[in-house]
Amino acid sequence: MRIFNASGCLDALAAPEVARQLDAFVTKTVTPEPREGSAPPRIAETAHGMLNAIGLANPGRERFLAEHLPRLRELGLPLWVSVGGFCAHDYAETCSQLTGIETIELNLSCPNVDEAADSAAEIVAACRRATDLPLYAKLSAAHPDVAEVARAVAAAGADGLSLVNTLRGVALDRQLRPVLARGSGGLSGPSLKPIALHAVGVCREATGLPIVGMGGIQTGRDALEFAACGARDVALGTVLFADPGAPTRVRAELVTACADAGVASTEDGKGPAKSPETERKVHA
Repeated sequence: MRIFNASGCLDALAAPEVARQLDAFVTKTVTPEPREGSAPPRIAETAHGMLNAIGLANPGRERFLAEHLPRLRELGLPLWVSVGGFCAHDYAETCSQLTGIETIELNLSCPNVDEAADSAAEIVAACRRATDLPLYAKLSAAHPDVAEVARAVAAAGADGLSLVNTLRGVALDRQLRPVLARGSGGLSGPSLKPIALHAVGVCREATGLPIVGMGGIQTGRDALEFAACGARDVALGTVLFADPGAPTRVRAELVTACADAGVASTEDGKGPAKSPETERKVHA
């Protein structure tokens, strides 16, 4: 099992020592034009997680390709570039210009922008025509049938899935006003974990595609549970804000968690994990 960061939860250029703990680095979402993002305040703590309304703030495709990507390559890590946009053409045009990276993650489910994108399957199909690089579709569990969306993007040419993106939520201040300037934001952290585990399980069963699981992972045991539900790899998000050493710690705890659960080591991944629906192997 490899450990990544969730897109937007780590600035590798500002904290290279944290990034180098990872097995691959996932960039912030890149859009064709620069975006300042939402007005502050853009982050709010909740009882069991965090709300963010960053709004896809990024330097835009041209500057990212010219300035940021060359510097990220100096980290010596496999790179995943998160791609966003507001129509299929936006995504495909960016994908066509990406080279020398491991994977493209298509952000199909950001809750913090107002512009409506084309359907997930349409975007994936356009990107598939534009690049030979592996494409991972990042989906939200907000859809009433996330497995249906997963099947659609798989049929359109996705090579894998990233599950899950944040869910929309609201936090209020003492005067009962929304804490975030935009009102709502994307909920991440421990409260997201049960939802993410379900999404990973049903999407793995529906498609058989490799999955990067994310949503409330704080410990090695959490990572193991994602593996038991069908994730091949995991990504750390909110935990990185409080614990920059989390990738190294979680990796060590994962070995102990396997032993405690009586399953195989993280190298051979032979331990079974049972659920009410089916029995799956642990892809740790």
